[in-house]
Amino acid sequence: MDFFTHFVVPFAILTILKVKDFTVKDRLSGGFGGISVDFDFILFAIGFLSPELFIFTHRGITHSFVFGLVTAIVFIYMISRPSVYGLINYIIKRDISVEFNWKSVLLAYFGVLTHLFLDFLTTGGIPLLYPFSLTRFSANLYYYTDLVTTIIALVVLIILYLRLNPKYKKIALTGFLIMLISFGGIRAYEKMDAINSQTLSDGYTQITAYPTQDMFTWTMVESDGGGRYRVFTYNTLNKVSSNLREVNNLTITTGSYESGQEAIKYANTLPEVEKFRWTSPYTSINATKTGSLWNVTYTDFIGTHYGASEVSVLVP
Repeated sequence: MDFFTHFVVPFAILTILKVKDFTVKDRLSGGFGGISVDFDFILFAIGFLSPELFIFTHRGITHSFVFGLVTAIVFIYMISRPSVYGLINYIIKRDISVEFNWKSVLLAYFGVLTHLFLDFLTTGGIPLLYPFSLTRFSANLYYYTDLVTTIIALVVLIILYLRLNPKYKKIALTGFLIMLISFGGIRAYEKMDAINSQTLSDGYTQITAYPTQDMFTWTMVESDGGGRYRVFTYNTLNKVSSNLREVNNLTITTGSYESGQEAIKYANTLPEVEKFRWTSPYTSINATKTGSLWNVTYTDFIGTHYGASEVSVLVP
């Protein structure tokens, strides 16, 4: 999900909840927590300088239950410093000051949890259980970002910024949450419809659907469980399939199969390959002998994550 939605959702929930002690600062704490984990771009240099630490990337280390809490604490501490919120207040002409205490930290962590849930709904997934597991979890209901949701969230933020009657702001926040839940419900229904509309054949036994920007268009992946895939696009409105292609998980050319397997085994240990496979739900591998080296290319053949769709390495 986008930066704006991650602020609006916890802010909206804390606004709509009828908790007597909640103030504007409490709602801001929740909103700040909602955007805090996306400041992981600051950590990009660590992953760049030390490729084996690929967890230091966007939707990486901060997007977990444990380090999400750490991020919330650090972010609320930083933004509660007078020099920081004073500068922001001066720029946007609004008071966004919050206090650094357990209440604001807990509300910020609530914002973090809404962020993790929203990103869980999208393609690519997030490592919710890190540092205990590197596994990425995803419901694959939304594409990485949803343009319509982004635009509406920005409009809601503008409404919050304007000096309007609070009831209109509450209406905007409530409407946004209703829209978000409705879109999620529609996408869940369309995903099941896309899957149930298919008839497996030609040895394919498993099927999965991945979202696109269009909630009625899905990337379908059929698998035979042995390294062969059939990939196509399916539209649930007109019931039409397109862009059909078959993909093999492994292709070894111009060299012995055994030597190719050893080269791939070595390539799999390289940091850039580990990171690529970590962010890709599916990868096909093509190994080609070039002189004394193997050119091993990994391809994300459905392209549902951010970043490169292919990476190649030369190994002995």
